[in-house]
Amino acid sequence: MNDVWLIVHAERAALIDDLTDLTDDEWAHPSLCGDWTVHDVAAHLINNAKTTRLGIVRDMARARFNFDRQNAQGVERERGATPRHTLAMLQQVATRTSTPPAPLDSRLVEEVVHGEDIRRPLGINRIYLPEAVVRSLSYQARTPVSLGGARQLITSVQLRATDTDVSIGDGPEVCGPALSLLMAISGRKAALSDLDGPGVSMLQ
Repeated sequence: MNDVWLIVHAERAALIDDLTDLTDDEWAHPSLCGDWTVHDVAAHLINNAKTTRLGIVRDMARARFNFDRQNAQGVERERGATPRHTLAMLQQVATRTSTPPAPLDSRLVEEVVHGEDIRRPLGINRIYLPEAVVRSLSYQARTPVSLGGARQLITSVQLRATDTDVSIGDGPEVCGPALSLLMAISGRKAALSDLDGPGVSMLQ
């Protein structure tokens, strides 16, 4: 458990470093996460870091148990008046170990996927710890879509990483870097261009 938190904290610190030198225009740039900007995703990560087991129940009740509404309210609550303000708040929560009632690997997914949501549109490259990517990919593959995963999506394909010894599922093959596989099954269509194989069309 402590090892997972070490990786989560390392990913938060790396993202803070990448955000530090961004211009205001880059903070306002669209991310890969729906309609959110880079600034919105950073605010979401602050909200995630502050989430507790009891707090998520309260927030879901306020959102009338609508997950998308709960996320939107969290972004609105944590988004600073300026990028510098938001960055400062992200720094304040970087070493927190609070979590909702979900497996700890879900915290890795949040940091890696949302880190890429920010980095890819801005052309920022990060070499992630293989364990962070593999654990995130495995978590998404076994987690139901209703809980933010991709289990139903990949029931009829085989995911095969070309940069590490990982193979998940059974069916037409989808091959590519583990990070791109993770992003693709997490709904990021931009990552599909990194992938090959007869199963790619089934992820579109």
